[in-house]
Amino acid sequence: MSVVVPAPPSVVAFATLDDLAAFVHLTLCQLDHLEPTQTPLRRVPLTRHRKPCGLVFHVEGPRLLRTSAVWSADDSRIIFYNSTGERVREVRLSEAPDPAETGKRAA
Repeated sequence: MSVVVPAPPSVVAFATLDDLAAFVHLTLCQLDHLEPTQTPLRRVPLTRHRKPCGLVFHVEGPRLLRTSAVWSADDSRIIFYNSTGERVREVRLSEAPDPAETGKRAA
C-alpha cells in the first residue's frame, strides 16, 4: 500500500487569472501523469453572498480519473486533491487576480 505524502506548502504569485489557471492545469496534470495538451481544464466559479470568491478546477483523464483544485481568493491559497479526493498539496498566493474576473472567464 502506498501512502501519498503531501508536498510542503509553497508560495507563488499570479497577476492574471490565465496565469493562475495555467499553473493549476499543469499541477493537476502532473499529479496523475496526464498530458496537459490532451487534458482540458474545467473551471467552476465559487460565490459567497452572490460575490465571486474563487474557482474550482478539475481535469478528467482516462478511466473516469478526476483531479481537482480549489482556489479560495479569501484565503489566498490553492488546495489540490488527487483522484481519490485526498488533499495532496497546498499553495499560498502572495499575489492573486481579482476574484471578480472568475465570472467573466469561467469555462
